[in-house]
Amino acid sequence: MRTIVLAVGRLRPPYADDVQHYQKLLARHTRLEQVEVREDQSVDGRIPERAYVVLLASDGRDFDSMEFSRFLEERRMEGRDLCFVIGGPRGLDLDECDLRLSLGAMTLPHQLARVVLLEQLYRAHKILAGEPYHY
Repeated sequence: MRTIVLAVGRLRPPYADDVQHYQKLLARHTRLEQVEVREDQSVDGRIPERAYVVLLASDGRDFDSMEFSRFLEERRMEGRDLCFVIGGPRGLDLDECDLRLSLGAMTLPHQLARVVLLEQLYRAHKILAGEPYHY
């Protein structure tokens, strides 16, 4: 199973270092691919076929860490790639997605949302591996 983070906009400092850090940590748990598209490009053509598509949205479903780890395990058992889509500064709406996911009630800058998503993915994988997570 691949985990794809499809994001609108370029990642810039200081967030780029944090994303790189979590990308290294996640390498032993999942095949992580990060794809950036410009704001004037469509994301539809960049979503892999048969992928389970998760759009980050403020009105989406929220999970606690245990629920999110179970969600990841369910996707792993399905054998489908998992594609998280993060809109740019103006947000994004997809006509078709499998889940709308909220990272919390507060609005986050889209670059920070990438960092938070990767941290939560790492935490969930540590939970699934039965390993402690202290950070």
